[in-house]
Amino acid sequence: MTKNQQGMTYAQAGVDIVEGARAVDAIKDTVHSTYRPEVVGDIGGFGGLFSIAAAKDMADPLLVSGTDGVGTKLKVAQLLGKHDTVGIDLVAMCVNDILATGAEPLFFLDYVAVGKLKAEAMAQIVGGIGEGCRQSGCALIGGEMAEHPGVMDPDDYDLSGFCVGIVDRPKMLDPLSVREGDVLIALPSTGLHSNGYSLARRVCLDGKTFDEQTAPCDELGGMSVADALLIPTRIYVKPVRSVMQEVPGGIRALAHITGGGITENLNRALPDNVDAEVCLGSWPVPPIVHYACAAAGLTDEEALKTFNMGTGMIFICDPNKVTDVEAALARQNETFYRVGRIVAGEGKVRYANAGGLYGFQA
Repeated sequence: MTKNQQGMTYAQAGVDIVEGARAVDAIKDTVHSTYRPEVVGDIGGFGGLFSIAAAKDMADPLLVSGTDGVGTKLKVAQLLGKHDTVGIDLVAMCVNDILATGAEPLFFLDYVAVGKLKAEAMAQIVGGIGEGCRQSGCALIGGEMAEHPGVMDPDDYDLSGFCVGIVDRPKMLDPLSVREGDVLIALPSTGLHSNGYSLARRVCLDGKTFDEQTAPCDELGGMSVADALLIPTRIYVKPVRSVMQEVPGGIRALAHITGGGITENLNRALPDNVDAEVCLGSWPVPPIVHYACAAAGLTDEEALKTFNMGTGMIFICDPNKVTDVEAALARQNETFYRVGRIVAGEGKVRYANAGGLYGFQA
């Protein structure tokens, strides 16, 4: 008789249902900590339920959705055996995207694929997702943990997520409202966030021993290269939503600076009759970003379309309300920089102060 004819259990095939149940139990408290009053039911159902009663007070409510992953930054987490921050990255990439419309994030769902399910590691991963949801004010109402024996290595995993938010159409941020003379304000990034890691890992980590990757580095203020690469993506929901409420109409449009950098993201917030003129050197570049650019030997032009270069979110502001926007940010103890203006053009990003990218003076 063949092995199949003799019989084989699911566990013998590599999928441990008992460990899966342990993992679900391990994440329950994290999931519950993200719940909002609109959540209906509990973890474990076939679908997540969420009341949209709040929409009844809106003139024209629109649902806004976004999906994303963490990408090869996960390889850094696996290198260090540190899995409690990449979930923040996952949530950040999704909520920051839908935030560009002015939407309030409502709920989040995750998908975790693993080679071999381990309840403790899963609790760390989902713990990070829960932290990201708490920072952004959205509820984690569902997800999937998929074990892929024979497809993925036992210690390998991948993350993806899906977020839904809501915005009232009359209050929606819209690139078509951008005008010549508008002012650009940047909120700083925490580092590379979750983009450009295929390059960053190659030039910063490959060819180095584990001790070299994790040793303190003077160029990074004593932080190791590996730890600096693992700094989680910043979530901008609270400062953006607060400014929208305190200064209605102050922000005309937003650009989330992700893959493609400033060059290929700020243009997404422009109509086709203006350009964004960004003044290089008007904001600081984080040490790990400068380190990665130097290690790769990137020109300024390449750097600006590869990494965020220290700007995670750029506001396009009404010039008549920009001081009110800045005051609102200051009340939240937010760091911000005026980095340029909107000029006549054709929907592109241009740069002033060539050669000054790393020349910020506090």
